[in-house]
Amino acid sequence: MRPTEFFSHTTAALLWGLPLPLLVDELVDASICRPERASRGAGVRGRQIDPRLVRVTTRNSLRVTTPASTWACLGTVLSPYDLVAVGDAIVCVRASSGGNGSPAPPPLATLNQLRAAIDAGRRPGVGALRDAFGRIRTGSWSRLETWVRLILIDAGLPEPVLNFDAYDTAGRFLGCIDLAYPDLKIAIEYEGDHHWMTAEQFQHDIDRLNRLVEAGWRIVRITKGHVFTNPTEVVRRVSVARAQRETAR
Repeated sequence: MRPTEFFSHTTAALLWGLPLPLLVDELVDASICRPERASRGAGVRGRQIDPRLVRVTTRNSLRVTTPASTWACLGTVLSPYDLVAVGDAIVCVRASSGGNGSPAPPPLATLNQLRAAIDAGRRPGVGALRDAFGRIRTGSWSRLETWVRLILIDAGLPEPVLNFDAYDTAGRFLGCIDLAYPDLKIAIEYEGDHHWMTAEQFQHDIDRLNRLVEAGWRIVRITKGHVFTNPTEVVRRVSVARAQRETAR
């Protein structure tokens, strides 16, 4: 790469550790600001970018677009839900008391920085970026949480609370719930592979869910298959839980 080139788009997103769907190709996005000419070569997707539309920094000694600029570059690349999911990951603020005691990393960027990236100038995909911006939340910890939240909202259900810290009547911490309707004591839990990685993690999750049930919470458990291949089942399960809780009031 020339000294003025930098990584952008999906390559930059991967370097920042942002959640992407399976990519359709393995080309490296190597960009340069106009009027310099984009690179060509096997395995490289050379891009020319208006210098007003990107900010460049370094990560692990590599020149790469900033997180906010990276997100803004993806407006023509990602689906609407995944564009929100990447934005969620960039502005994520972990505030739960259910962690291991170590300080949470700061967000990669702020909502104001994402907005500034949208408003930097005319760019491809600006309409998709503006639509996604209004749906970004600082409390989502994973791509799956973002998808579940959007699936429920788009089905007409109320927006759930993300990563809700639940306590019993004595003030004891029960656990952090992926998505919740606290007023109805409904917990929506995503069962991912990480729950099964170790016996200790499996035991921890079983104990956490049992504590919630004993405290009166209704648990709705969903999987990756539900979210990506059968979202109507996600909506059905949550709708049934809400209807039953509202009837019991």
